[in-house]
Amino acid sequence: MDPIIAQLERKITELLAGDPSLFLVEIRIKPTNNFKIYIDGDQGVKIDQLTQFNRRLYRQMEEEAWFPNGDFSLELSSPGLDEPLKLHRQYVKNTGRKVEIVSKEGVKTEGKLLQVAEDSITVEEVTGKGKKMEIKQHVIPFETIKTTKIQVTF
Repeated sequence: MDPIIAQLERKITELLAGDPSLFLVEIRIKPTNNFKIYIDGDQGVKIDQLTQFNRRLYRQMEEEAWFPNGDFSLELSSPGLDEPLKLHRQYVKNTGRKVEIVSKEGVKTEGKLLQVAEDSITVEEVTGKGKKMEIKQHVIPFETIKTTKIQVTF
């Protein structure tokens, strides 16, 4: 693992220690020293919390002279709806929502996320309408999932 990512993970873990409902989802670093950090929470994360974490982390990175010339940028955000679910906790948080799962073989399944187990999820798929409507439940092992995205319905 990249030593900078490991160091960032430690700092973020310290920042989040005061609120156990918050958790680190992912750290992305671009070659231009642009750090994008995704934080989520069991009940979501507030913008003002992200702003506070960003300021504190940025200040720490400056004080510790991670980049003496100051040539870095830092973005903290929650993963948007366009970001796939990555952690078990995110699946649990989104139980009851409509999801689109793409398997490693490229097969798509859309439906309501009913249940999250240690090693799999259960999705309820509804096909057809009226008398031709069918409801199927699929148990999908995590190891077969390529991506899972939340589907927004209006």
